Amino acid sequence: MKGLVDTINRETERVFLVGVQLKAEDAWCIDESLDELTELVTTAGGEVVGRGTQRLDKFNAATFIGPGKAKEFAEECKESKVDTVVFDEELSPAQGRNLEKVFECKILDRTALILDIFSQRARTREGKMQVELAQLNHLLPRLTRFWTHLSRQKGGIGMRGGEGESQLEVDRRKVRERIDKIQRDLELVMRQRDVQRSGRKRNQWPLGSLVGYTNAGKSTLFNAITGAATLSEDKLFATLDPTTRRLRLPTNQNVLLSDTVGFIRKLPHDLVDAFKATLEEVVEADLLLHVVDISSPHAEEQINAVNQVLGELGVADKPTLMVFNKIDRVTAPGLAKRYTTEYENSIVVSAKTGEGFDAFMAELGKQLRPVRQMVELSIPHSQSNIIARLHEVGQVLERNYDGAEAVFKALIPPNHLAHFESFITAEDELAKA
Repeated sequence: MKGLVDTINRETERVFLVGVQLKAEDAWCIDESLDELTELVTTAGGEVVGRGTQRLDKFNAATFIGPGKAKEFAEECKESKVDTVVFDEELSPAQGRNLEKVFECKILDRTALILDIFSQRARTREGKMQVELAQLNHLLPRLTRFWTHLSRQKGGIGMRGGEGESQLEVDRRKVRERIDKIQRDLELVMRQRDVQRSGRKRNQWPLGSLVGYTNAGKSTLFNAITGAATLSEDKLFATLDPTTRRLRLPTNQNVLLSDTVGFIRKLPHDLVDAFKATLEEVVEADLLLHVVDISSPHAEEQINAVNQVLGELGVADKPTLMVFNKIDRVTAPGLAKRYTTEYENSIVVSAKTGEGFDAFMAELGKQLRPVRQMVELSIPHSQSNIIARLHEVGQVLERNYDGAEAVFKALIPPNHLAHFESFITAEDELAKA
């Protein structure tokens, strides 16, 4: 479906934010959430001109906020010439329709705003399909408002529906057909990823996946250590499409690193479902590298938000290395030590300056080290190609070039042992080393 919901305007839209503080929540929670919503609006290309909050026991079933408060905010929006009102929670279809009547302008919820940002950011065919699938799933129950002015079509021979079919029903069928088509295409993508993974597994290279709150610096860190050219901007959701690169560690080990989409609080479930093909890199990873912006005053809450999404993906118990990034921005004394003490398996780095990279790479070598076999080899000096290959695929621990043959003690991945079989003089049992 083309142009069913268009939240992009050629001119900067004036936006008013609305949030609800439930009595069980602290006041700072709603302020922090609206600050983040402001960033989302800015990322989408809008300008926030005001915000309003209301404290409630529970959400109003008809208008989300109280009817009186809705009219009060509507008057404020008219005075400020607001184009769009964005609510900080997901609205039901009925709430959206009722609020449009009260405010007489475009009404969006947090989910629709995030979907709009994703549609702007998606670059690959896969990313665009995933975003469109999430948008259509979000739109399907909300189609009613678009066709309330149309009466039923005339039925007849060869016409679906007997009595006649409304334009709403036609569009619902078209949306469902499009959803089915995208899901089939994404299943093909997932099968292709399985083939790619099979190739990786043949090489027995371990996989590490970067996860973290959006704008924590994952892509900057990924680019710095792998030499990739993934888009990295100081914006929310700068990276949507997964990128995987080979990384050679100082121990001469090959590992694969994957950069994935950033998480956020209240991440729409439609997005989590639609991005399963992308997030499979997280599910399949041997190690999660949870990147945290240590300079953020809300770092703890962001960690919890990421852990919640990881729990939804069923990978909360997967081995995780906490990577506290942006240490170059930290001015508070003892902050880094507090976090590394609280999180036992952790490291502190600066993706921008390279601070802490040596320790980070060493830790990756420990965490992602594959099963390799300790062997002793005796290789004639004339077989320089074999010696070069040994240094390429293995970790040489000892070497002795005296005598007629060069003698080595090295750690070699099992899939490369056959190449050196005729030169092996002794070997230990397979062990992690």
